[in-house]
Amino acid sequence: MNKAFAGLLMLLPLFVMSQEDQPFTISGNVKKVKGGVERVYLYYMNGLNQVTDSTEVVKGKYKFTGETGEPGFFRLQAKQKDSSAGSPSQNTIVTFLEAGKIKINSKDSFSNAAFKGSKEVKVYKEFEHTLQPYGDTMQQFIRDYTQARDSNDISRMRSIEIAAVALERKIKDSVLRPFILGHPQSAVSLFALQQYTGSNPDIDIEKVEPLFLALSPKVQSYPSAVNLKERIDIVGRTAIGRMATDFTQNDTLGNPVSLSSFRGKYLLLDFWASWCQPCRVENPNVVAAYRKYKEKGFDVLGVSLDRNNAKEAWLKAIHDDKLTWTHVSDLNFWNNAAAKLYGIQSIPQNLLISPDGRIIAKNLRGHELHEKLEEIMGN
Repeated sequence: MNKAFAGLLMLLPLFVMSQEDQPFTISGNVKKVKGGVERVYLYYMNGLNQVTDSTEVVKGKYKFTGETGEPGFFRLQAKQKDSSAGSPSQNTIVTFLEAGKIKINSKDSFSNAAFKGSKEVKVYKEFEHTLQPYGDTMQQFIRDYTQARDSNDISRMRSIEIAAVALERKIKDSVLRPFILGHPQSAVSLFALQQYTGSNPDIDIEKVEPLFLALSPKVQSYPSAVNLKERIDIVGRTAIGRMATDFTQNDTLGNPVSLSSFRGKYLLLDFWASWCQPCRVENPNVVAAYRKYKEKGFDVLGVSLDRNNAKEAWLKAIHDDKLTWTHVSDLNFWNNAAAKLYGIQSIPQNLLISPDGRIIAKNLRGHELHEKLEEIMGN
């Protein structure tokens, strides 16, 4: 499945990190719910921790207290006295809440509820309403794609993927962007911006950064907003045309090696690890490129994300794969300082750096690496 299409399967709730927790109270009334409710379950994220809580319903009422670092998604699930009463959707509430005193009054069903005490609920409902037509279309794409896949209709699958990617662009331009600009004081806009940005490491910084700066200072100060700003800053440092940020790490013999020491050559800064199978599969391609162009001013600097107890595995992989260029590592796994500096969250990844230290290409693999080197260095 196309990666872009896979990322469109729904705009799912994104739970966010917290630092300074604030108290909240949720008071609910379910007296009018058909079939009766005997227990209510609460699910939410506080930082990286998923919190699960439950409480009995007494005389048609329930209450939760807790803490949260910033506004985010809360899911409430009702257990009815009559197990046959109400569908799962009727017994579930998913909404966007903040710290404070929240009152929820359920009507004929648990999910048919009115809220008091949360401004974010109103903003989120507006967001949902605006997004609804696009969500319905996307759900139809999913159904059509599943049918095409089951019947092995490759052409139909491809056409659906193209349509879904076009819909993604439309959602960003027609829903997310205007919503963010229209609600800069709301944490829902931060959630919308996270959806707009996506999980791809290559953020479209020219579009994302202005939207982030449009958010209010309060929203920008939320922990998840700080994390997003770090991603934006990393992309700013690693964008095509930017100067590659210098760093120093030890090579296999313990000698310090700086990125800047390769000035004057075209350099492939290659992030990999001995345990990374896709990296090992790609290594012969890099070896071929290195052998072909090393006499013309091309070099490779390998940065390994191996663990601190795996130096022997790192050295063995270098030997086995015939990687005869310079290798460095601090053997700190995903906390490798150079990897964090360049925002590396998956491997293999690489950057092609010009002789003057400027980033000129990213993530060149397979034939793309050879085509780029042929373009700049000739046959």
